[in-house]
Amino acid sequence: PIFKRICLVAGATAFGAAVLATPVFATELVVHPTKLDWPHIGMLASHDHASLRRGYEVYKQVCAACHSMKYICYRQLVNHVLTEEEAKAECAEVRLVAADTGKMFQRPGRLSDTLPSPYPNPEAARYANSGALPPDLTFIVKARHGFEDYIFHLITGFCDPPPGRTMEANQYYNPYFPGGAISMAPPLYDEQIEYEDGTPASVSQMTKDVVSFLTWSSDRNHDKRKRLLFKVCVWIYKRKKWANIKTRKLLYKNRPVPKDL
Repeated sequence: PIFKRICLVAGATAFGAAVLATPVFATELVVHPTKLDWPHIGMLASHDHASLRRGYEVYKQVCAACHSMKYICYRQLVNHVLTEEEAKAECAEVRLVAADTGKMFQRPGRLSDTLPSPYPNPEAARYANSGALPPDLTFIVKARHGFEDYIFHLITGFCDPPPGRTMEANQYYNPYFPGGAISMAPPLYDEQIEYEDGTPASVSQMTKDVVSFLTWSSDRNHDKRKRLLFKVCVWIYKRKKWANIKTRKLLYKNRPVPKDL
């Protein structure tokens, strides 16, 4: 017992020393995003498909100028963001190089094609963005700590730098980004686009919609998984509720005849 206590004390001391010896730099200080009430959060909640459709409009008209979504196909947008006819019409407008046939010519896009990238290669993307490489947005929500809350606050969190803080050329201050300096300019402003359903295109509304769309693209089986979970829970409850009734057995016994009869 004494040796065990000595080991515990020594381990705790070493751990505390390692923690206290870790340097903390001011550039590592970031503002943590607050939790927001998203419509898809909850055991039985699902994505707002009207918001997904608007979010795809924001991505297509604003975000797609710099960011790619090369891990999602047009066919995956069907019945979630677009109808099949809309998806076919949209991908047919894209001209792709048909290198798989052995002949370099352009062809109309198909539902099996991925969304087009704004740049042909990473080098061209860095050259067009002052050396910064815009990340792919297909799984960006799952790839960031804070998930959709972080992306929402990052887009809407641009502000003037605090006194004494100087920004380099082509950098903008955002307290939610590590270090506070980000190469992306504020991407959205009021009435930047016009929604087809007439929804007012404020910065917060466009941010909510595009973050909802990016959340769906990061986990496209979200609604299907919840429906399956609900069916399994109902099945288990039904089995438990009716097990005693369906497996019970009735046993009939002859009543003894009284002796005085």
